[in-house]
Amino acid sequence: MSSNARIKVEKEFRVGEVDPRLYGSFIEHLGRAVYGGIYEPGHPSADEEGFRTDVLELVRGLQVPIVRYPGGNFVSGFRWEDSVGPVAERKKRLELAWRTIEPNTFGLNEFMSWCKKANTTAMMAVNLGTRGPDEARDLVEYANHPSGSYLSDLRIQHGYREPHNIKTWCLGNEMDGPWQIGGKTAAEYGRVALETAKVMKWVDPTIELVACGSSGTFMPTYPEWEATVLDHTYEHVEYISLHRYYNNTKRDSASFLANSLDMDDFINTVIATCDYIKGKKRSKKTINLSFDEWNVWYHSNESDKKLEPWQIAPPQLEDVYNHQDALVVGCMLISMLKRADRVKMACMAQLVNVIAPIMTENGGRAWKQTIYYPYMHASVLGRGTVLQPLVSSPKYDCADFTDVPYVETVAVHNEEAGELTVFAVNRHLTDALPFDIDLRSFGSASLIEHILMECDDVYAANTAEQPDRVAPRNGAGTVASEGAVFTAQLPKASWNVLRFKV
Repeated sequence: MSSNARIKVEKEFRVGEVDPRLYGSFIEHLGRAVYGGIYEPGHPSADEEGFRTDVLELVRGLQVPIVRYPGGNFVSGFRWEDSVGPVAERKKRLELAWRTIEPNTFGLNEFMSWCKKANTTAMMAVNLGTRGPDEARDLVEYANHPSGSYLSDLRIQHGYREPHNIKTWCLGNEMDGPWQIGGKTAAEYGRVALETAKVMKWVDPTIELVACGSSGTFMPTYPEWEATVLDHTYEHVEYISLHRYYNNTKRDSASFLANSLDMDDFINTVIATCDYIKGKKRSKKTINLSFDEWNVWYHSNESDKKLEPWQIAPPQLEDVYNHQDALVVGCMLISMLKRADRVKMACMAQLVNVIAPIMTENGGRAWKQTIYYPYMHASVLGRGTVLQPLVSSPKYDCADFTDVPYVETVAVHNEEAGELTVFAVNRHLTDALPFDIDLRSFGSASLIEHILMECDDVYAANTAEQPDRVAPRNGAGTVASEGAVFTAQLPKASWNVLRFKV
């Protein structure tokens, strides 16, 4: 390369505090996410409630703070009452979103029990497709009201004396989508979301609500959808959602690796739209962002077309992720961290088997996909205050983007621990890149470790037979220093985590 990439980190240049919920995930009644994923009675590792303990161990390793449930498209046809009470009395239903049979043997209360064992909390979605405010307020009463009403006492009768105290709720899912059961115009959705928000908060004033934003930047109504929805709901919700998936169907790795630039634009446009409505309403309230669906998704598209409908938990959306997918996931995490002042929640979609960092075999093994590692590193080490760095990097042009920096990077300062973590992706597919890290504003600094993930074959993946084909390693010896200025060698097409004591 003709020049080094550089980052200068100033400890007083603060973007915002990282809300731990930025590292959330998602479990939908889709494919083998629940049945054969987190829940498989009879599996050798299953506990007394049927939860796979091998999967629980991998989930705990990610330190997932919040999990969105039960959908996704599934929620727009969901009758929450089907998912509670004696399992033998629960109804099997045709599930129209994914054309399967939903047995309802795992439901709301089982999910809340699983959350406790996974050391996580719930982000519950309500059905605003086929249902509305009445069913939503009933669900809040069942889940959160202590006792003394029909629905709260019904929960107690079902064996859950203490309320679940679910604090974060989604007002439907992707309601702008023609694929959505009960899809709506922005005005239709804005009205029902407003009325639903009112009664939900009348039942429990402590909850926070997420309004549906656009299903992606490809929607013809984006970002007018956000403006119209917030015009109705602004004073009654705390967040608006963003959803985005990226793919490499064109086998253009240079463009694929640059997709986080599109994510940057998406985040900034939605923030601007939120602030426009804030100004329009002369409000003192700021709406933040919940990026509650994000990931790479394309590997399983063709295989899913061959599935027979009306099966129970067939293998749907089971993308097998490769090394460059992990690099894109790393860039997406960096993109959200760069706007940690406004992106307060996010959910990698999804957690197990369905476009997921964790894969399982029914009755067999569980293993980490390549995307598990950047997600884990960011969740475990990316807690604290995001700092606004000065970044200089060589750039490239590709089919879909111009002026793409080869190095995508961000810095997170954990003042309590006295640590600074720099996350960096080298997008260059053929060359290593020297990366200068200037930490002089901290007075003194020392390297704790350099974690890196590289692979000669960007299409290499982890499987049950080769679960560690792509995995991180210690990059000892790759970082030189002169005072508080460090130079790291970033291998080609690599994910890097550099931890410093400051």
